[in-house]
Amino acid sequence: MASAIIIGAGPAGISAGLYLHRGLPATDIRILTKGAGTGSLAQAGLIENYYGLEAPISGAELERRGRAGAERLGLTIAEREVFGLRLNDKVDGFLVETDKDTMEADVVIMATGAAREKPLGLPGLEELTGHGISYCAICDAFFYRGKPVGVLGAGDYALHELGVLLPIAGEVSLFTNGAPAPAGVPTSVTVYTEPLQALTPAPDTTPHRLAAVELTSGQTVPLAGLFIALGTAGSTILARKAGALLTDDGRSVRVDEHMATNIPGLFAAGDSIGGLLQVAKAVYEGAEAGLAAVRYLRQKSRPQSST
Repeated sequence: MASAIIIGAGPAGISAGLYLHRGLPATDIRILTKGAGTGSLAQAGLIENYYGLEAPISGAELERRGRAGAERLGLTIAEREVFGLRLNDKVDGFLVETDKDTMEADVVIMATGAAREKPLGLPGLEELTGHGISYCAICDAFFYRGKPVGVLGAGDYALHELGVLLPIAGEVSLFTNGAPAPAGVPTSVTVYTEPLQALTPAPDTTPHRLAAVELTSGQTVPLAGLFIALGTAGSTILARKAGALLTDDGRSVRVDEHMATNIPGLFAAGDSIGGLLQVAKAVYEGAEAGLAAVRYLRQKSRPQSST
């Protein structure tokens, strides 16, 4: 039986699940969410510019109705925080790493919404991305064997990245950038709670590579690599982990007219692909992604003709 994982239970994710379920009823579809009320829709005070609403309702109520309708039709919505997404080397599919388990899927639809955190604005961040700055520990930890590295973040996602790095890297540090240190940091990890002031490149490398981070106190911490793990792993972070392309500004996942990324079987929809951040747009794109996933799975299941 084919399997699909949809990351996100907002309008795009639920819509994708509905169309995928209708197109291939036997597909094992799992919609993953951090929990009710965690998405941007739930934070909207009133929704009143949407077709079919006789009177304004809260974003939280619209979210509740969307999930209830999906569950009535038999879709499974599970509370999971997704930390990683990568190709499955053993089969033609994907591995989705969550806070509770690692799940396999033939197709994945990313519908986690847009990252709404303010940009870091750290001097050197863009210049050093790919040259000491990484967004995927499981992708790049190998390149830092025995070297000092750091993780920038203060939540469960940051703790996950620490766990990936500790067996491989040399000294591992956690930089919370002014936030309190989270519970559960391994004792072997050095924690810096001061905000970061700048990223220092090595002057004798071309292109420049990260050499250290500077804290607001003026303290300099030598590092070969810094892994960005702020907040949760949104669609752009997951896309990077899977090798999918982003838009030129790096803020959205790049897709074609059918919501397909450059990775076969990987789709994205809703706020995560940019554009008009509205419920109506997210519902359409989720539907298109679900239908595209149906076509992909049907093509995948067809026996290959011999020549």
